[in-house]
Amino acid sequence: MGSPYLQFDSVSKNFPGVRALDEVSFAVPEGSVHALIGENGAGKSTLLKVLSGLYKPDGGRLILGDQQQYFRSTSAAIRAGVAVIYQELQLVPELSVAENIYLGHLPNKMGWVHRKQIIRAAARQMENLGERINPRAKVGSLSIGQRQMVEIAKSLARDAKVIAFDEPTSSLSARETERLFTVINQLKRQGKVVLYVSHRLEEIFEVCDSATVLRDGKLAHTYASIEGVSRDDLVTKMVGRSIEDIFNYQPRSPGGEVLQVQNLQGPGISQPASFSVRSGEVVGFFGLVGAGRTELMKLIYGARKADHGRVFVDGQALRATHPQQAIRAGIMLCPEDRKKEGIIPIRSVMENLNISGRRHFSRMGFFINESRERANAKQHIQRLAIRTPSLGQLVMNLSGGNQQKVILARWLSEQIKVILLDEPTRGIDVGAKSEIYSIIYELANAGIAVVVVSSELPEVLGVCDRTYVMREGAIVADIPRSEATQQKLVSLALPSTPAGQLQESL
Repeated sequence: MGSPYLQFDSVSKNFPGVRALDEVSFAVPEGSVHALIGENGAGKSTLLKVLSGLYKPDGGRLILGDQQQYFRSTSAAIRAGVAVIYQELQLVPELSVAENIYLGHLPNKMGWVHRKQIIRAAARQMENLGERINPRAKVGSLSIGQRQMVEIAKSLARDAKVIAFDEPTSSLSARETERLFTVINQLKRQGKVVLYVSHRLEEIFEVCDSATVLRDGKLAHTYASIEGVSRDDLVTKMVGRSIEDIFNYQPRSPGGEVLQVQNLQGPGISQPASFSVRSGEVVGFFGLVGAGRTELMKLIYGARKADHGRVFVDGQALRATHPQQAIRAGIMLCPEDRKKEGIIPIRSVMENLNISGRRHFSRMGFFINESRERANAKQHIQRLAIRTPSLGQLVMNLSGGNQQKVILARWLSEQIKVILLDEPTRGIDVGAKSEIYSIIYELANAGIAVVVVSSELPEVLGVCDRTYVMREGAIVADIPRSEATQQKLVSLALPSTPAGQLQESL
């Protein structure tokens, strides 16, 4: 590793009622991968936005090489050799791979774009990353992993020296994640400075050289080397306390069947799906990306129209052609993509929390009872320990974990019989995960039927009483907790996979 190139020197950032960064200082050498770790709301995203020029710091200095920088815009940061690759990729789906890579600096002569030139240049960029992606292909037709490679190529085409990744593997398959790590190690060998933000601690140990831990906007600790550091030490530094067992499984005695699904089929479901969930039971759904888990949840919830099949709640047939009907029957869904389908980003925490239960508080069906909504919001913010400076804070300004809690609080304002949790802890830190698992057990102990859809095997094995495995749009197994192992679940989820490849996937 080389000499320090990227330095944060007492960087601070304030928002109304919140000190998001409080004199954060650390340095990253050339040719290294540095992890940025912390709970949701610890300040990681704020620091990346200061680095990218999106936010202007209220104090401190940012140094690149031996030059102090003060970025007045994101374009200024790009010109200085900084690229931030966010979890929501900044690409234009309707444009080609080549156009996306060179967007904003297309080679041209008197306004005429040299298309053949950008096609050739884009092909070289993808080849340098070891990717065979047609530079003429529309970005919208690519997989998430391929799009991420296009985003990296875009950064390299602008000669970025500092490249920051924000939760880069949250939507990637195991194979795509492995390919990403290969590229990151390649960037390291080229002398780039790589910042890596992830809640998946196993990835930190695999790909990073050093690490900085933030807690409540302050520097908790910087590790000059990650070698020899234990997972428990990182967790303790992150949350300020030891978490011995993040899952803290609580066995229960389930009651009668609450949710029954019979021969349900629709978009994304290749074979009629049948299963049931009992009162007080936590049932998992595991499968690879594209296995049909999310599609099945949306069919039950009425967000997609079923071709045939039936859903019963407490023995009563439900004909849910719209989510509103499912909600009134007691079925609630926390969607996989909380930012796109779960929250209304430009509205307040109080409005997001009350939007479904509002009909229970309104006067004569249409007059909003603000005092009752305010009381309900305060109750659930306290109950779920939602971190927000005020009820009026825009929900988009909260961390991912707190946004997820707002969605859960929304449904706790309803009369729940069944709750469908699709990837409930995606992009959430270990401390918030532990809190959400406690909420899951609380719901189950209250007699609610809980369904947990997750791509994370330890999560499924850790919290669920039973697990259904899906493969290629079909339910292929129902595994009780006592028989569930990583080997068994993965082997069932993978279609006709040789033993060697199976071991590699694990």
